[in-house]
Amino acid sequence: MLRYWHRSSSLRVLNQTKLRWITFFHLPHLELSASQSQLCILFLKICARTVWLKTLASGGCYIHWSRVTRSRSASTALDTAVPKMYDQVKKAVKTSLNAAQKVALTCDGWTSRATESYITITSHHISNDWEMVTHVLQTRAMHESHTGNNIADLLKRAIEEWGLQDKDPVIVTDNASNMSIAADLAKMMHFKCFAHTLNLASQRALKLPAVQRLLGRVRRITSFFRRSTIASHVLKEKQKLLNLQQHKLQTDVVTRWNSAHDMLQRFLEQQPAVTAALLSNEVRKNEKDISTLSEADITAAEEVVYAMKPMKIATVAMEEEKSPTLSAVAPVHAQLIQKLQESPSDSNITKEIKSVICQDLKKRYLDEQRETLHVCAALDPRFKALPFLSEDERQAVYDRVITEAARIEELFQQRGAEEDETVKAETQADGEEEDEDAGPEVLDVKDEGSSQDPEEEDLKQSRSFAAVSRSKKRSRDSCDLADLLGQTYASGTAKKLKTPENQAQEEMARFEDTAPMPIIKGSNPLNWWKEHECDFPLLSNLAKRYLCIPGTSVSSERVFSTVGDIITAQRSVLTPDHLDQILFLNKNLKTKEVKYKY
Repeated sequence: MLRYWHRSSSLRVLNQTKLRWITFFHLPHLELSASQSQLCILFLKICARTVWLKTLASGGCYIHWSRVTRSRSASTALDTAVPKMYDQVKKAVKTSLNAAQKVALTCDGWTSRATESYITITSHHISNDWEMVTHVLQTRAMHESHTGNNIADLLKRAIEEWGLQDKDPVIVTDNASNMSIAADLAKMMHFKCFAHTLNLASQRALKLPAVQRLLGRVRRITSFFRRSTIASHVLKEKQKLLNLQQHKLQTDVVTRWNSAHDMLQRFLEQQPAVTAALLSNEVRKNEKDISTLSEADITAAEEVVYAMKPMKIATVAMEEEKSPTLSAVAPVHAQLIQKLQESPSDSNITKEIKSVICQDLKKRYLDEQRETLHVCAALDPRFKALPFLSEDERQAVYDRVITEAARIEELFQQRGAEEDETVKAETQADGEEEDEDAGPEVLDVKDEGSSQDPEEEDLKQSRSFAAVSRSKKRSRDSCDLADLLGQTYASGTAKKLKTPENQAQEEMARFEDTAPMPIIKGSNPLNWWKEHECDFPLLSNLAKRYLCIPGTSVSSERVFSTVGDIITAQRSVLTPDHLDQILFLNKNLKTKEVKYKY
């Protein structure tokens, strides 16, 4: 029963009353068979997934918490159990990160209801099963000024804390200058959030005088319907009469350009009902200053929506988290510039919008980031043809892919040789201590006084067993010459040795000849690479290192919405440590890579 309630998706939408009902009726029946601590941890796990941890210590939930855990202090239990759960989940996240070839980070700052400043860092990597794995690593209070130096120090501490030094981490942030300085000081490759770039370009169009006047008029009407109950009721009646969908009017948010696009689009959808409502007697006798838009204004609104539609589509597409997005930046960027070219049939306002957006987009990605974006697009089976580049530019990108793939393979070979030498040395050392007739079974004997972790001990024994087996097999039927030439001459036919560069060239040639992956809804290049990993072993390794990088910092920004559910008016004094732990548990317990045992 507990597993059912724990995994049920309905928990995410239950209100506090239902939470009390679950606590009171579905947990006590385990009191006889489960310990107090097990119930405590299990209940905390349920609440961590639904951001209710701190609700337990207040109100009626305290009564039911006491009945379930037999604890007189819910706050004391939480202060003890939450850090313990945090430590265990943190170990699981570190294990997940340790298995990654490369890790990308996103970073963003925000301010809480209690005017506390925080920096959130998320991580992204591709698993062995070719799935995008995202973790929220930390949300730490930052009381110092948000200068490049201070943020760089925070990034360095985070990389060291999570053991990412050898993962060649890259970072994605907004376009703020302090973030660029921080990335340089931390010696990290830095990518600017493409969604933020689109927002900056679109905001320039929204600041055009003609567009600003139009938005002001529409905003006045939508705000009126949102605050007037009579007008809102009349609008619903007109929507029914005109057979229109009963959608509420939307008002834009200054910091999000797409909200202005949505406001105009919704207004045009409901324009007949809005006009009828504003002309009705019930509305006009209470508000005479509000008037509908003129025909010229409606035409201008349609032109603005049409002109900015490509930017809206690009913004929505780049918010994806389960599939790679950095590989789409260069193709989308080039396509937007092409789509927004002026045409003779465009109106004056459309030409102005297209002109200012193109000017802003053309000045982006002119540095070394441009080459990296092209390599990332070349490794995406959807965009590998690179039609937005000239023939010479395309070949230069392919040559860089070949060079990097060969370099990565050489590093793998060198690392593998070092590991083999280590295993060989350990085997020789173990062999000196063993009797000549002793078999591999001796390795199963554990030292009772050893303080090693059981899993590490088992791993060491398995490696030693394999090494001893290889060593004994070699002593019977092998020699030095066979070790050196056996693989080349075993088949009896001459076999040309391939260097990593030759192999990379061959794979790249075959990769170019394969049919591109269709760009359809739900298409994910990671699925393609999962199917063709054996066909392109070198390129697939390189793809994992590039496709894990997100094109936006949306992951960090989405944490802010979760914070709104945690730091409420009643819990505005939540300590930074508790906030960090609750956010960490809430986000990471939902990933299948984290298997928490309770």
